[in-house]
Amino acid sequence: MSLLKSPGRAPVPGAPAGSADGASPAARHRGRRTALLTAALIAALLFAALLSAGYGAYDIPLGDVLGSFLHRLGLGGATLDRVGESVLWDVRLPRVVLALLVGASLGCAGALMQGVFGNPLAEPGVIGISMGSAVGAVAAIALGMNFLGNWTVTVCAFAAGLVTVLLVYALSRSGGRTEVVTLILTGIAMNAFAGALVGLGVFVADSAQVTQITFWQLGSLAQATWPKVLAVLPCALLGLAVAPLYGRKLDLLALGERPARHLGVDVERLRMTLVLVVALLTAAAVAVSGVITFVGLLVPHVLRMAAGPGHRFLVPGSALGGALVLVAADLAARTVAQPAELPLGVLTALVGSPFFFVLLRRTRRKQGGWA
Repeated sequence: MSLLKSPGRAPVPGAPAGSADGASPAARHRGRRTALLTAALIAALLFAALLSAGYGAYDIPLGDVLGSFLHRLGLGGATLDRVGESVLWDVRLPRVVLALLVGASLGCAGALMQGVFGNPLAEPGVIGISMGSAVGAVAAIALGMNFLGNWTVTVCAFAAGLVTVLLVYALSRSGGRTEVVTLILTGIAMNAFAGALVGLGVFVADSAQVTQITFWQLGSLAQATWPKVLAVLPCALLGLAVAPLYGRKLDLLALGERPARHLGVDVERLRMTLVLVVALLTAAAVAVSGVITFVGLLVPHVLRMAAGPGHRFLVPGSALGGALVLVAADLAARTVAQPAELPLGVLTALVGSPFFFVLLRRTRRKQGGWA
């Protein structure tokens, strides 16, 4: 009899002890819970999208919204009047679809960042993506760039966000490896530098440009159009399709870098790949919506508390949750103070900041202090 035993499957976060095949009662219970939570998120998202499409300064009953959808699909229903059709298909739906894409991108990016860093307080802005995109947008506005017409600010923001992430990653590498602490500290330094560049751009801009810069920095979906939806769609779909494929490896990484390497995970390649996916999702979202904070931080953490730390649910679930939060927040932003519209980034920060404070207190109390 051989003294060598074949290694069994390592336990991963979210899997109970002694249930490597996932068939234990606890595993089945967890599976039912995640299935119910997924169904609830999808149902709530559909309802919120329909409500957002119909409710506003020009109200459209939900039945009429559904009727217009069915008519466009050739399944019966009925068209609205000329004004109603224009409001629904040219104003409301582009905004709803853009909120879905941006929210899903930010939520998914937040789950990936927290998995990569092994910290529930991480979010995409940690490595400078949002501020880097802001530098590109502010530069385009302050310098009066117009080489791509109405797309100039969006393209500059997207390109600057990607370049910033690549620069942060390159600067944090040493000896062919990238440590998490070094990556975070480099991102903090880059955020400070990018903030200074944004301030410089505001200083040299005229009053009209300062107004445009301020509006962009506060975050909004007021300028949503179908072309902007099509601009963010490829990046969002690519990132959202790739991200769930790494759920199992993120679960192994949660055990620690050394155990993950022993289990066959190329930690450095995984980290580089996921940082690029996060950059793609976040830069595309920020480029069309401006800076919207706390979605990528709060949504994954809430779902982790509800369904456990397993990333095979957490990554796609955060995309659904992020989309739901942003659709609801955008509906509130344009209806709470009618006829005025609240900046979307301000609204998410107002709600997210107190929650973040509670989260910090809870984490500190659980760990028994920071020292």
